[in-house]
Amino acid sequence: MKYQNDLILKAAWGEEVSRVPVWLMRQAGRILPEYREVRNSLSSFKELVETPELAAEVTIQPVDILNVDAAIIFSDILVIPDAMGLPYVMKKGIGPVFPKKIEEPSDIKNLRVANAQEDLHYVLEAIQITKKRLNGRVPIIGFAGAPWTIFSYMLEGSGSKTFSQARKFLYTESKLAHELLEKITESTIEYLKAQIDAGVEIVQVFDSWAGILPPDQYKEFGLKYLDAICNSITQVPITLFAKGAWYAYEELAQLSCNTIGVDWNTKPSLARELVGSGKTLQGNLDPCMLYSTDEDIIAATKNMLTSFGTHKYIANLGHGVYPDTNPEKVKLFIDTIKNYKF
Repeated sequence: MKYQNDLILKAAWGEEVSRVPVWLMRQAGRILPEYREVRNSLSSFKELVETPELAAEVTIQPVDILNVDAAIIFSDILVIPDAMGLPYVMKKGIGPVFPKKIEEPSDIKNLRVANAQEDLHYVLEAIQITKKRLNGRVPIIGFAGAPWTIFSYMLEGSGSKTFSQARKFLYTESKLAHELLEKITESTIEYLKAQIDAGVEIVQVFDSWAGILPPDQYKEFGLKYLDAICNSITQVPITLFAKGAWYAYEELAQLSCNTIGVDWNTKPSLARELVGSGKTLQGNLDPCMLYSTDEDIIAATKNMLTSFGTHKYIANLGHGVYPDTNPEKVKLFIDTIKNYKF
C-alpha cells in the first residue's frame, strides 16, 4: 500500500528520509481528553481493548490530534497470556492483575498456544478498521510483549518492582521456564503474523523488564526468544525495545531486527557505538522532560536530534508518555522534531 506519509517505514528500512519521523509509545491513551471520553463510557480498560470499533477510534486519535507519523494499534501486551488461558484484569490504582498465576508445572501444561484468529480476533478487527479509516495517511504499528516480560507477569501475578518470583523460577525451574517461554514465543509469533496479515506495516516487541536480568540470564531467557521472533517476522520491519538492557545492545544488534529502541538512561552515542551502523535507533527523550518549560523541552529535543542524527533514526520518548502529561507539551515535542533543520 502507498502511504501519504511513509517516513517511519523508510527510516526503519534504513532508507534516506526528508526529515526524522516521530511517534510516541502510549500515544493512544490517557494524555488525550478524547481518549478519556471514550474510556469513561465503558466499564473497563479491557472492554475498550476488546471493542474493535472503539479501539480503532482511539488508535487514530493521536494521528488526528498530535500529528504523529504512525498509528500504533490500541491494545495491551497482556492479551497474549489471556489468549493462552491465563486471564488478567486491570485494577484501578494497581494495574494488571492475574487472579490465577503460574505456580505449578501443571499450570504451564494447561496453557494453550494462542490462536490469534480465534482468541485475538478483536485486535485483528481493530487493525482492519483502523487501516480502512486511515486510508493510507500513515502506517499502523503492531506490537506484542517480549516472551521474558510476559513470563514475568504470568509468574508474578501483577506488576512488581523486583519480579522476584519470576526471577527465582529461572534459577529453580529452568527447564519449566523454557517450556513456558517457548509457548509464549510461539503464541507471539503467530499473533504478530496475524497482525501483519490484518494490515500493520511495522511491529514492535516490548521487553519492558529486560533490565532486571543479569546479562547471562537475559541471553538465555530473553535474547534466545527474541531471536526466534525476529527470524520468523520477515515481511515488515521489526523494532526491539529492551528497556534497561543497554548491556545487551551488541547482542541485540546481531539479531535480524531493523530497529532498536533506546531508553532515556542510555546516551545516544553509546547506543550507536554498541549497536553499530547497521540498525535504526529509536528514542529516547526522558518522558519527564515533557513536564518542563517549553524552552527546556525544545532545547532537550534538539539536543536529542543532534545526538542521534538524521539517518537510521526514529524520534520517540525513552518510554511511554506518562498519563498526566499536557498534550500541548507533546505537540511541542513533535513540532520541534518536524521543524528541526540539521
